[in-house]
Amino acid sequence: MLTFDAVTCVRGGRALFEGLSFTLEQGGAALVTGPNGVGKSSLIRLSAGLLAPAAGRITGDAPRALLTEQSSLDEELPLARALAFWARLDATTGKVVGALDALSLSDLADIPVRLLSTGQRRRAAIARVIASGAPLWLLDEPANGLDKAALGLLETAIATHRAAGGAILMASHTPITLSDVIAIDLAQLSCQSERTA
Repeated sequence: MLTFDAVTCVRGGRALFEGLSFTLEQGGAALVTGPNGVGKSSLIRLSAGLLAPAAGRITGDAPRALLTEQSSLDEELPLARALAFWARLDATTGKVVGALDALSLSDLADIPVRLLSTGQRRRAAIARVIASGAPLWLLDEPANGLDKAALGLLETAIATHRAAGGAILMASHTPITLSDVIAIDLAQLSCQSERTA
């Protein structure tokens, strides 16, 4: 679904990491870790096609759904309608109810997005990814703002997605339970740490 071949990432004229290679297959998961500033979010953006690698090659044609800090949901719309807007673009309107259920948001379907708490907004953003129907999920710090119960819902959603043949690329500071995961520690590939070592 996604292959990095000797990829180097440069941001602001500074190399963040270099020589990164991995392949993500159907049902697979890769977990990106490392301290702030080593390029975790940049790696997710490279995977989404929002950044170009400075060197190396990224291949894979699976449709992707991207989760970043921003939920990209219309603040004034009720939650279900805000999700339905994106689902119409993805031609997956039938998946909205299931996505709300998966994140325990059904009771909030008629509440405007602007009235949701931080954790509820994060779950809503994850629901948008689920409702997209995309086989490849690119998740940048998906557990931010989630309590223990919501983290369990996220882990279940990820396991369900993988069991159906989907794949996950995730950057996270928060420990998240994943089985058979490709571990990508950017601290080991960081150009910055090589200079200071």
